[in-house]
Amino acid sequence: MTIGSVRVVGLGPAGLDRVGSAALAALMDASVPVVVRTMQHPASVELAARRTVVACDDLYERAVDFDEVYRGIVGRVLGLAERGPVVYAVPGSPLVGETTVVMLRARLDGVEVMAGESFLDLVLDRVGIDPLSRGLQVLDAHDLPFPLLLHLPTVIAQVDTAASLLGVRDSLLTLLEPETPVTRLADLGGSDETVVVVPLGDLRPFHAGLRVSLFLDTLTPGWPGLVQTNARLRVECPWDREQTHHTLARHLLEEAYETLEAIEALPPESPAGEPDIAGYLDLEEELGDLLLQVVFHATLAGEAGVFGVEEVAESIRRKLVARHPHVFGDAEADTAAHVVANWERLKRDEKGRESLLDGVPKAMPSLARSLQLQQRAAGVGFDWPAIEGVVAKVREELEETLDPGADHTHEVGDLLFSVVNLARHLAVDPEQALRAAADRFERRFRLVEAEGDLTGLSLEEMDARWERAKDEER
Repeated sequence: MTIGSVRVVGLGPAGLDRVGSAALAALMDASVPVVVRTMQHPASVELAARRTVVACDDLYERAVDFDEVYRGIVGRVLGLAERGPVVYAVPGSPLVGETTVVMLRARLDGVEVMAGESFLDLVLDRVGIDPLSRGLQVLDAHDLPFPLLLHLPTVIAQVDTAASLLGVRDSLLTLLEPETPVTRLADLGGSDETVVVVPLGDLRPFHAGLRVSLFLDTLTPGWPGLVQTNARLRVECPWDREQTHHTLARHLLEEAYETLEAIEALPPESPAGEPDIAGYLDLEEELGDLLLQVVFHATLAGEAGVFGVEEVAESIRRKLVARHPHVFGDAEADTAAHVVANWERLKRDEKGRESLLDGVPKAMPSLARSLQLQQRAAGVGFDWPAIEGVVAKVREELEETLDPGADHTHEVGDLLFSVVNLARHLAVDPEQALRAAADRFERRFRLVEAEGDLTGLSLEEMDARWERAKDEER
């Protein structure tokens, strides 16, 4: 069956008085049926008072989600189009936020669109923003992006329900202070139009509405704000101006260790289980300090004209895609071990390495470096098939270490390397395990000291205190 023409007409932001003459003539042509997406709009009500229209609000009432609503509306329009030409009327402009128009164009060639006045035109007028001068981003309250970047003046549209408004408010509060001014724009272009400024933290469910948008224009928070703040400090702060890659190196190492300490303070099962809020707040702070070091080094590289922080982010993004072909391609990897093996193979191919052990930094802590070397070798099967062989090797190295004629530096090194291998077979990180053991020793020895001066005590007396300290710790 031949489908007739479909003409999509924008009803503008308010009443029919804001609809252009050509669009109004199309809407009032009695020989052509008019489908109205919703009657919850002033122009729809006025139009229905002047002629017969086919409304789609019943689809909203019956459907389980918006996808079902939109499919139903498109089906209704195309069904009428089988009998002849149809006019489909939508609030605002058909080119802004109208999923059904996109779907109609995909289903039918030659859909004619008569663009109406968009709510965005009125928003820009009311808040006094030139999008070409300042930039502008328009977000959907029902589908805020991740990550949420607020580096441009921002319009958040379709704040039509209490749930959507509260979701927007809570998302913004992760980046902005509660007193941040937010402009609420409601019923623009109509007699009931309101434009008021509300502190972000004061937004409440009653601020939502079918024709409500929010506008904010703040100091840049989050990732873009960090980058901009670091760049300004580099110019205006005497200490920041003096820094080089080498002077910052020790800070990078210190922040990495402090971040690791915050991680190890979390429960071992994190993020599973009940979250340790205080611990996570410490981790948030330490991750920020560490991130600053990355941004600072990228800022310095930008001054050298080599790369900037965006290139750093894009470089690692591309690497993640390339090294996860089982996610972004057609490769298969059923286990974590398979993923690691693929990663090492791809990395070796990318960098043209001659050995599996190339690229393990010699500056790494010795336990961590030993573990990584062993993991690389084990990836191609150079490993004990069972833990019994590892245990026997540890005992062998211990006996060699205790030989009075041995090179003890050499043998202790071999013993430690074997213990790292044992830890690996037990799925224990040796660096973390030894750090935890050192922490336990420190806590217990402080308890021993707390009982009184150690001077003159026998080993047996100190050992008794040590056992009491262990009991107290338990």
